Amino acid sequence: MKKIDCHVHLMENLHGIGAKGYLRDLGNGCGQYENGEIVRIIPEGFGNKVTAEDFIKIMDQNDVEFCIVLQSPYGGVQNLFTAEAMKKYPNRILGAAMYDPFSRQKESIRNYLFDELGFKIIKMEMSNTSGIMCNHDTVDLDGDLMNDVYKHANEHGLIFFMDIGRPGNDCYQIEHLRNAILKYPDMTFVICHLTAPQHDNKDILINNMNMLKLKNVYFDIASLYNNVKDPYPFLETQDYLRTAIDIVGSDKILWGTDFPSAMKNTTYKDSYTYILESEILSEEEKENILYNNAYRLFKKLL
Repeated sequence: MKKIDCHVHLMENLHGIGAKGYLRDLGNGCGQYENGEIVRIIPEGFGNKVTAEDFIKIMDQNDVEFCIVLQSPYGGVQNLFTAEAMKKYPNRILGAAMYDPFSRQKESIRNYLFDELGFKIIKMEMSNTSGIMCNHDTVDLDGDLMNDVYKHANEHGLIFFMDIGRPGNDCYQIEHLRNAILKYPDMTFVICHLTAPQHDNKDILINNMNMLKLKNVYFDIASLYNNVKDPYPFLETQDYLRTAIDIVGSDKILWGTDFPSAMKNTTYKDSYTYILESEILSEEEKENILYNNAYRLFKKLL
């Protein structure tokens, strides 16, 4: 079955930032935060970077037609590296740009990213572990700062990916996000990680899906099984996916892998095989999740 990967990260080098400080590149896919903690960003076997060529090989091996490259402060925002990849492989790589809304040069950054480089998608990572709120005070997702971001994206006809972190943190503002989305009914939003429910968070997932069941809202399922900490064949993940479909419909769910960091715990093949082999999803639902929905949303942007 053909697929479109809606949540990928390319990495020219590691220069991330998180609540533990800036990330120093140690080589071999590892980095060290300024509190001394050493973390692995890129799984063993993938080297110390992820280029467009690296990922196109993986796409070809797994019948993936094209991908959406998102930015992540975890390994380092790679806007310019992504722009080069899009220009070189316009039929295989579609990228999203991210910027810091607190930047004093915000306008010139936005002009370059979206007017000159031509990014058609924006991704904002708001988490307090490695997103905007890791080194800024709590940001209201429906406050003036973020409404300026939404307004600019809406005026530029962008598709808006949003990562709001994990339940229990101050970045996790489902009601505020819903209120903001209602102000921009003509802009498409994609909420990352199916709102990132953790193990035994089904009640939270049900509430979130009901709150965000809006005509212009989609959800990617990247790293869902990592958040749940679910062993293959990801039975709790499958149950969450079934639950979400029953509320918002299979036409609102997008497959994504969170490559490369998600592959520390599973294989790329497993990230879609559990869907293909699921006994609680119909063939139509599988096709919608893996290909049809993303094709409808993104093919026109290539």
